[in-house]
Amino acid sequence: MNVEAIKRSLDGSGLRRTPQRYAVMAFLMECNRHPTAAEIFQAVNRLDPRSSRATTYNNLRDLVQAGLVREVAVEGRAARFDAKGMRHHHFICDRCGNVEDMEWYDVPRPASGSLGKRVLRECELIFRGLCMKCAPRRASG
Repeated sequence: MNVEAIKRSLDGSGLRRTPQRYAVMAFLMECNRHPTAAEIFQAVNRLDPRSSRATTYNNLRDLVQAGLVREVAVEGRAARFDAKGMRHHHFICDRCGNVEDMEWYDVPRPASGSLGKRVLRECELIFRGLCMKCAPRRASG
């Protein structure tokens, strides 16, 4: 995503475009993995040492609430973050905690009335198991 696209996405979300928020979005758009908030802070802080940990974490929260960033919960480990670009599901390794993108396919919506008065925004799958690196070690470990 280029500079203008990031600016448009921030403007379209209703969030104020700050240098720190832009830096978080730019890092996530360029990142080919799913970093933790601490890793995002370290990367942004290397570029702009004036950016505080609290500002980075608050920007992540705001970007998640605005729907520009997805928070991927990893049980027993720090949450991981992913800029919403192409739609995709996730695979989380039980052993190493690695989060991988999985090809998107539509998930059937729950039956009418099964959610009560809840309003469904989207359905996403999270696959859990052993990643390709950890699966071969299962037999030996």
